[in-house]
Amino acid sequence: MSNSASGSGSTPPLHSVSVAGAVVRQDGRLLAIRRADNGTWELPGGVLELDETPQEGVVREVREETGVEVEAEELTGVYKNTARGIVALVFRCRPVGGGERTSAESTAVAWLTPAEVGERMAEVYAVRLLDAVSGTGPHVRAHDGRRFASA
Repeated sequence: MSNSASGSGSTPPLHSVSVAGAVVRQDGRLLAIRRADNGTWELPGGVLELDETPQEGVVREVREETGVEVEAEELTGVYKNTARGIVALVFRCRPVGGGERTSAESTAVAWLTPAEVGERMAEVYAVRLLDAVSGTGPHVRAHDGRRFASA
């Protein structure tokens, strides 16, 4: 089996692993940020550091971007952006402290209803939050940054 598109098999593909928190409050609202770099609404998250577990990474990223302290409960999905080579691990999280604030990476932090998630977020990001509260999963999906690949 070849590791590269050219069939030479000599160079393994390069991927980036990121983590994101689907933070769910007791009232069912979901934590979201408006990214500072492109203005889109997404789940808080980012690149997983080499020396941390995925659960540690999601706790760190949510705290850094929102000020909210969370406990990672369970993996709810694995999402691959095929255009950028990013594999995102999404964890449902429970807020346990802290307070909402913006950061260098976020210009707004909000607790959204599932309907608001669908209105504000691009489908490839909204699905991550909606999958996390669906009660099924974990989900495994691939997309090109705009649309999901058909199974």
